[in-house]
Amino acid sequence: MTTLNWAIVGTGEIAHDFADAIRQVNGRVFAVCSRQMDRSRQFASECGAEHAYDNIDEMLRNPAIDIVYIATPHSNHRSYVIKCLHADKHVFCEKAITVNSEELQEIQALAKEKNRILAEAMTIYHMPLYQKLHTILDSGRLGALQMINVSMGDPKEYDPENRFYNPELAGGALLDMGVYALSFVRCFLSGPLDQILTSVHKAATGVDEQSATILQTRRNEMANVSLSLNTSIPRTGIIGCEKGYIEIREFSRADQAVIHYTDGQTETIQAGSTDQALAYEVEYMNRCVQGEQPEHTMDLTTDVMELMTRIREKWKMHYPFEKITSSKPEESI
Repeated sequence: MTTLNWAIVGTGEIAHDFADAIRQVNGRVFAVCSRQMDRSRQFASECGAEHAYDNIDEMLRNPAIDIVYIATPHSNHRSYVIKCLHADKHVFCEKAITVNSEELQEIQALAKEKNRILAEAMTIYHMPLYQKLHTILDSGRLGALQMINVSMGDPKEYDPENRFYNPELAGGALLDMGVYALSFVRCFLSGPLDQILTSVHKAATGVDEQSATILQTRRNEMANVSLSLNTSIPRTGIIGCEKGYIEIREFSRADQAVIHYTDGQTETIQAGSTDQALAYEVEYMNRCVQGEQPEHTMDLTTDVMELMTRIREKWKMHYPFEKITSSKPEESI
C-alpha cells in the first residue's frame, strides 16, 4: 500500500491516539496543526510529524498532504472541512461530523464537486464484530429484529467553558456520545423512522445534559436511547430479536458480543480487536483514497445527523452559531 501523507488538526487526546494509529497502519504522520505553535511543535515531536503549523490555511497550502484528520470541537468542523476540501484534500472528520443536517449537506455537495473523499470517524462502522453480527442477523437464525436498547452515561464536571457544557462549542450529550448510540441503532434498524418521542433535561448553559429517546420504524421495530452527562451508565447495546437477543458491552469499539437464546443457551461472538479500532478507520480511509473501495458510510452518517437534527428540533434547542432555516420558531440556547 502506498504511504499517504496524513495531516492532523487538533492536539487533544483523540488526536494523539489517532496519530498512533496512522503510524501503525501508514507509517508516518506528515503534518499537525494547532492554534498554539508550541503545542503543535510538541505534538509533531511526539508523533514524528515533519511539519508543525499554527495556521490551517498555511498547512493546507502544502501540496504533499493527501488526507486531513479533523479532531477539534464540533463547532469548528464545518469551517475546517470546507477549507480542506477547497484545498483539494480528502477529509476524515471526528464525530459528530457537523452539528446539523444543513451543514452536512453543504460539505457533502462540496466534496462531490471537488471529487474528494469525505467520511466521519465513527468506529462502529469499521469494527469487524459488527460485520459478523450483520451476517448472523441476515441469516435469520435469530428471527426478525424487534427492539434495540442502547445507553451511554459518563459524568462530566460541570464547567460552562468546557466542550461538554459550552453551547458555543456545540456541547451536550447528544453530539458527544449520542452520535455513537444513534449510529449503533441506525446500523441495525431496517429503514426509515416513523416516530420519534424524546425528553431532555438541560444544563444551566442550555445544552442537553441527559435525555431519553424512543424511535420506531415503519416495520414497528423500536429503539430506546438513554444518554447522560450526570451519571455513569454502562455503554451497552442490546439487539432484541424473536429468538433471542445480542448483548454488546462497550459497544463503540466492541470486539465481543454474547447471544442469549430464548432456550437459555448463550453463544459468544468475537471478531477484530478493540485496541485496533482507530487503525481500522485509517485502513478504511486509505483504501477509499487509493480507489481500492468506495466510501460507503456516508449514508449512515447522513441518517444519523438527520435524526440528531430532528431530536434537537423537538427539544426546541439550537446553538448560537447555527443558521436556522426551519419555518418553525426555535429556542436558542
